[in-house]
Amino acid sequence: MNTATAVEAATVGRPMPPTVSGGEALPMTTATACTGYRRPRRISSVLAATASSFPVWASTAHLDLTIHRNGTVQEIGPVAVVLSALFAGLAGWALLTLLERFTSRPRRNWTITAAVTLVLSLTGPLTQATNLTTTLALISMHLVVASVLIPSLARTSHN
Repeated sequence: MNTATAVEAATVGRPMPPTVSGGEALPMTTATACTGYRRPRRISSVLAATASSFPVWASTAHLDLTIHRNGTVQEIGPVAVVLSALFAGLAGWALLTLLERFTSRPRRNWTITAAVTLVLSLTGPLTQATNLTTTLALISMHLVVASVLIPSLARTSHN
């Protein structure tokens, strides 16, 4: 049996890689096969999580949302809310990408790490808010962003 026949016999029933018009096989890599659908889904996950923070802020905009930071009192406005949510989403995306590259179970590791990070992030509102209303509003913003970001980014990962 020659080499060509052995290769044909070994690939029976398996999908063949895409080819160009000349019949040459294109290289199949994980990045080529997976990146095409992941990036748009991850962008929409980050944008959805960012957008989800704004209605929570808008519903509390009539309240005095302030925190103690570096010895001064700072007001929490819409720009701070949206930028914080956007930063969290982009950081989460970067972490998930690293976990996919260096771990065998990135989805599980991402979900656990994100949940722990959420719990740790709640220390900010609990320790820096100037009143109970601000504490509750900031905690609800954290929870809303996490409830969108964690599962939607997890769904974009393999394993």
